[in-house]
Amino acid sequence: MVLKLLLLVVYFAIMIGIGLYCRKHATDVNGFVLGGRSVGPWLTAFAYGTSYFSAVIFVGYAGQFGWKYGMASTWVGLGNAFIGSLLAWAVLGRRTRLMTQALGSRTMPDFFGLRFDSKALKVTASVITFIFLIPYTASLFNGLSRLFNMAFPSIDYAWCVIVMAILTAVYVIAGGYMATAINDFIQGLVMIVGICAVILAVLNVNGGLLGSMVELSRLSAQTDAGEMQGAFTSFFGPQPVWLLGVVILTSLGTWGLPQMVGKFYAIRDEDAVRKGTIISTLFAIIVAGGCYFLGGFGRLFVTGDQVLANGNPAGGFDSVVPSMLSGLPDLLIAVVLILVLSASMSTLSSLVLSSSSTITLDLINQVREKPLEEKKTLSVMRFFVAVFIVISALIAILQYSSSVAFIAQLMGVSWGALAGSFLAPFMYGLYWKRTTRASVWASFVFGCGVTLFELVVMATGTSFASPFMAYFFGSPINAGVLAMVGGLVIVPLVSLCTPAPDKGKVEEVFSCYDKKIPVSRKENLG
Repeated sequence: MVLKLLLLVVYFAIMIGIGLYCRKHATDVNGFVLGGRSVGPWLTAFAYGTSYFSAVIFVGYAGQFGWKYGMASTWVGLGNAFIGSLLAWAVLGRRTRLMTQALGSRTMPDFFGLRFDSKALKVTASVITFIFLIPYTASLFNGLSRLFNMAFPSIDYAWCVIVMAILTAVYVIAGGYMATAINDFIQGLVMIVGICAVILAVLNVNGGLLGSMVELSRLSAQTDAGEMQGAFTSFFGPQPVWLLGVVILTSLGTWGLPQMVGKFYAIRDEDAVRKGTIISTLFAIIVAGGCYFLGGFGRLFVTGDQVLANGNPAGGFDSVVPSMLSGLPDLLIAVVLILVLSASMSTLSSLVLSSSSTITLDLINQVREKPLEEKKTLSVMRFFVAVFIVISALIAILQYSSSVAFIAQLMGVSWGALAGSFLAPFMYGLYWKRTTRASVWASFVFGCGVTLFELVVMATGTSFASPFMAYFFGSPINAGVLAMVGGLVIVPLVSLCTPAPDKGKVEEVFSCYDKKIPVSRKENLG
């Protein structure tokens, strides 16, 4: 207990110290929200990665999908690395940085308002962002609760939520984006070391990698073609079609999340984009790949009497990873706790910063006749950081006492609504001049509509005879996939069927890509 508490105190002291140190970078709105658009590749890449992978991944997704798909769940981590990180940086990174700077955009709703010349789009996007970031934040605290109870069974979990919320609020309010980025870098290093140590310790329980694989291969699974021995060690697992839906949601979904895309707004230069792409991808391979790889062995740590008649663990999917870790030495449990705290606090800080900046810049300043002055805007933004953290903490405590939903379900709802609404119009808006305002509205309606319908299905326990409806509305994961992929089809179709935007305004927006700049021969052969 003393060791665990000592590590926590040191960790929290470092976080607060960095927040106070970074106050000089948060003296204006641009510095508070974007770090002055001068953040280097290492900080940006780690900020992207730590915002991506949180307690939701380590506890919720790794436990649930490792249980369902075995070793094949590692494909989810690789998809996160190559689609959610590498491809996202390659497709969105440079263009996002160039166009948002040319427009003077500081948030994703602000981008929609300026790119498509619509205040209504800006306000609507800010409302969607604020509402659907809340369940995501609740899922962070939920994931943390499982491991906290394992490490500190005698301490009330509510105090953990309160302490974590206060400390996150202090360093975000004090240092803004730069404090978040530096802390994310340190938290990312903790996550890398922690996940490697935990994997080695867990595999060692069953005689190493080969021994664990042998034990897992002895378990049979029910596949679409019937019962299969060793399905959990197979290449694509027992349910490859359902696995594909998870890969798409968790990988492609990041392209439309405000807290993720916002990292590209702040990156410094071309060199930082190139290096950041590589660093971010390697980080994702280690952390995401490691988490899902670890989760694939979850069935080896749950005894037969802990499995329900339907094949699911008696304590729920969120109990799988804590069960794997409960027998580890105290030092490793302390490392795991710091790992999950790091993952949770880094994502939480990113979410609250995105939410507060959206509410202040895109909603309050938009509906006021006269926008707030710079210092007043900064004060209001800091106030909403605190408000959002308080709301999230209260929801987390209430949810913990009532156990409303699994972590993966909460995250699926959040990602489905945000990515389903924003991904398609944002990406097409960066690349295609013909993208229309009507198509953005259509994407907003479709993304939120699919998610709200899925929430009704979950609340009422509705089942469907149609295979299509049963697949896409049988879980929030697949509903999120439908929202995202549907948006990618809807935006171009609606754009081609509606009047083209004003050519002069569009050319002015896209002129940022055509500006000629001198470069050295090492950058261009000429």
